[in-house]
Amino acid sequence: MLYLQLFYTFFKIGLFGFGGGYAMLSMIQGEVVTRYGWLTPQEFTDIVAVSQMTPGPIGINSATYVGFTATGSVWGSIVGTFAVVLPSFILMLTISKFFLKYQKHPLVEAVFKGLRPAVVGLLASAALVLMNKENFGSPTDDLYTFTVSCLLFLVTFVGTRRFKLNPIGMILACGVAGLLLY
Repeated sequence: MLYLQLFYTFFKIGLFGFGGGYAMLSMIQGEVVTRYGWLTPQEFTDIVAVSQMTPGPIGINSATYVGFTATGSVWGSIVGTFAVVLPSFILMLTISKFFLKYQKHPLVEAVFKGLRPAVVGLLASAALVLMNKENFGSPTDDLYTFTVSCLLFLVTFVGTRRFKLNPIGMILACGVAGLLLY
């Protein structure tokens, strides 16, 4: 029964997770932490960190990790990974047959114009999901950690957005800053 729930959950996430892995994060958290309780909020934060560090898309890496954690076996990883990839595979096979022929059709263009704001909303939701106590600390518990975390966030945001600094360089710089400041 757990494997079926796992398959259904990640199939649904794969089907409605427009915008890529980061857009899926809020959906994954809602299902695996809130609805089913397969992970704690701290474990979810950990899977985000591990999924970012490992090669491959974050949504697929998260599904693999959650599948293993929820079931305690490699089969859970396989089911979660397969389920999150399957909708995209089916949709791409179907859409590729028709997209080239109808890509300039007004209805198709209207659908893509409607999807753009939804993707931005999903990405914003993922950012808000990651702005939690586990990542930033709490001003009531540890003001120093909270202040440093917020400053690192702002410096990184401004550096990549305004000054067009390399995001990988910013990640490395923040890692060194974290090592020194914490």
